[in-house]
Amino acid sequence: MKAQQSTAQAITPQLRQWIIDQATAGYRPEDVLKSMQDAGWQEDVAIQAMETTLQAHLSGQANPAQAALTVAQEAVPLAVPVPDANLNDSALYLDAGDRQVHVLSVMKHPRILVLGNMLSDDECEALIEAAKPRLARSLTVSTKTGGEEVNADRTSNGMFFPRGDNEVVKRLEARIAKLFDWPLENGEGLQVLHYRPGAEYKPHYDYFDPKEPGTRSILQRGGQRVATVLVYLSEPEKGGGTTFPDVNLEVAPKRGNAVFFSYDKAHPSTKSLHGGAPVIAGEKWIATKWLREREFV
Repeated sequence: MKAQQSTAQAITPQLRQWIIDQATAGYRPEDVLKSMQDAGWQEDVAIQAMETTLQAHLSGQANPAQAALTVAQEAVPLAVPVPDANLNDSALYLDAGDRQVHVLSVMKHPRILVLGNMLSDDECEALIEAAKPRLARSLTVSTKTGGEEVNADRTSNGMFFPRGDNEVVKRLEARIAKLFDWPLENGEGLQVLHYRPGAEYKPHYDYFDPKEPGTRSILQRGGQRVATVLVYLSEPEKGGGTTFPDVNLEVAPKRGNAVFFSYDKAHPSTKSLHGGAPVIAGEKWIATKWLREREFV
């Protein structure tokens, strides 16, 4: 298999047949993807070719190879619709309903938007004060059990506001739904986190690993997570940025600003690996909103 050398690589019938042959022969999707990249195929083209080819093949026929193809399809999940902002004509401002949000930075792949004026100083302070009495050691969702667990990679304190818990939460949820054209009911509760000096959250993915035994029960509450909105409620003196290691990006924790990123499949190819860098001096408060495929219950 040899890739075309043009910048616009075409998914040919020969390539599709080769992908089917590899899947039916039992090769792992990760190995097939690596072979394509080694041959010169661009990663996004290779992933698209695998997704569309296997989906079409599965829907078009049932034969002894279907089990192998299903395994391959699950290993590299198909892309799903994700939230996004309307950035036609390189908009500098976005309508959030009750305020104008500033477009500060845009990245296409991975889809990362840095936005200003998501919350006012008063709104940030109100969320912090409402969260303080309810803080506890931050937990993470356990995809092994479907429950929650203490994670050594996450050294913050946190809490959750249920949807619509108070007026500031309601306003922020409405802005997010408006900005990213995503149903309000598809959002999880709003999580507020507090990081003291030395606290961090090591790089991780927000989607739920399909290979883990507890993921099935987690997905029953609203499907996969497809996007994250992180809002900075305070500014540490030093450190505490949001890092995206795959693209060497760090977003500074500026109060009232937000960073949005989406991931259309539960797979590292989305380049949505991210983390909270250690706070060096001062304290960091953030609010995080995860958006699901369907209504979150």
